[in-house]
Amino acid sequence: MTVTPFDVISPVDETIVETVPLAGREEVDERVDRAHRAFETWRRVAPGDRARLLRRFAEAVDADIETLAALEVRNAGHTIGNARWEAGNVRDVLNYYAAAPERLSGRQIPVAGGIDVTFHEPLGVVGVIVPWNFPMPIASWGFAPALAAGNTVIVKPAQYTPLSALRLERLARDAGIPEDVFQVVPGTGAEAGERLIGHPLVRKIVFTGSTEVGKRIMRLCADQVKRLTLELGGKNANIVFADADLERAAASAPGAAFDNAGQDCCSRSRVLVQRGAFKRFMELLEPAVKNFTVGDPDNPASAMGPLISARHRETVSSYIDEQTAVAFRGTAPDGPGYWFPPTVLAPVSAQDRQWREEIFGPVIAVMPFEDEADAIRLANDTEYGLSGSLWTRDLGRALRVARAWETGNLSVNSHSSVRYWTPFGGFKQSGLGRELGPDAVQAFTETKNVFIATEE
Repeated sequence: MTVTPFDVISPVDETIVETVPLAGREEVDERVDRAHRAFETWRRVAPGDRARLLRRFAEAVDADIETLAALEVRNAGHTIGNARWEAGNVRDVLNYYAAAPERLSGRQIPVAGGIDVTFHEPLGVVGVIVPWNFPMPIASWGFAPALAAGNTVIVKPAQYTPLSALRLERLARDAGIPEDVFQVVPGTGAEAGERLIGHPLVRKIVFTGSTEVGKRIMRLCADQVKRLTLELGGKNANIVFADADLERAAASAPGAAFDNAGQDCCSRSRVLVQRGAFKRFMELLEPAVKNFTVGDPDNPASAMGPLISARHRETVSSYIDEQTAVAFRGTAPDGPGYWFPPTVLAPVSAQDRQWREEIFGPVIAVMPFEDEADAIRLANDTEYGLSGSLWTRDLGRALRVARAWETGNLSVNSHSSVRYWTPFGGFKQSGLGRELGPDAVQAFTETKNVFIATEE
């Protein structure tokens, strides 16, 4: 069985952080076989015992937050504040779903001639394929409810960012989660990822990543009618009406778009401002962007770190040329590291590629709109539908726009998208299914109906 060594490069200073062995198809097969054998034991662990193990896993993560955060700073370029929050989110998600094993209740349905009951049966082996932009929390959104439901899990982290997932695997062992119940298998998408998707003993795939790759995974899963959850791309709007608190809306817009260097499928990278407030909003936005601190992610004062790789920086840079309407830019460090300055484009049109395509970098495009109907039309004019924000003091307008907006997660007068106790997922080509919230565990089960005759 062969593995390929891979140098994990820090996007902060381009140094090698660690060399990690990448699994090939044979090792994936061996890991799946182990997980399949472990499933028969794990599914029969008493609900209370499974819950206690998940709580112990959460406690182990809580005790290790600083180590996990430091890994994410070096490996993914996340700011230290964000990285600590992300490690804490793993802890919180584990604690939340630790309550699920003892509450995974079926129903008793009235029928004639007997009793009818339903059970939520675990699926088996679940593959969780994780992106490089938020390696820790997104992994836990898949593995925590899957484990709670009685499944075994194999996590395949992104090739660029495997270190925090490998650390979580060790913490799971320390907490008492059996070795074959929760496994982390670093590898490439073409080798480890595709084999995990195609393996007949893997009953479900959870994937977060680009819409293009998500479509390919759907095709691969179709041959086996394999269960699938997809959280894909976004080109999200931030709608600012003239009656909004413009100071708050402008001050918060950079964070909503530039968090994690814009490498966020929930990034509010399209800003729509009602025409009567457009000039004033841009006046307020400029200092907010120029004061958005880009620097050493280990410095608590930094609001943004680097992009993930040189290749990705080239992709983001391709959206900015001499013809691009750059309104203003922030600053970024020189020297080693994959840095890119926060950038605001205006004016733009609805046909510009910067307005339509997911750049996945710290670039905002700003456009005026006329009225409520125009704002809804422009916001919905995209193949995506993941998240969005709207700013207004009119509650009726907020509800009307929220209901008409074709997107899965909306915030009014804020930019929050993800809470572990509420559902998360997208409309249209932004995904399939929902993660998080009280119902996520059921997405890792099959409903079994049983009728028991009581009449002879």
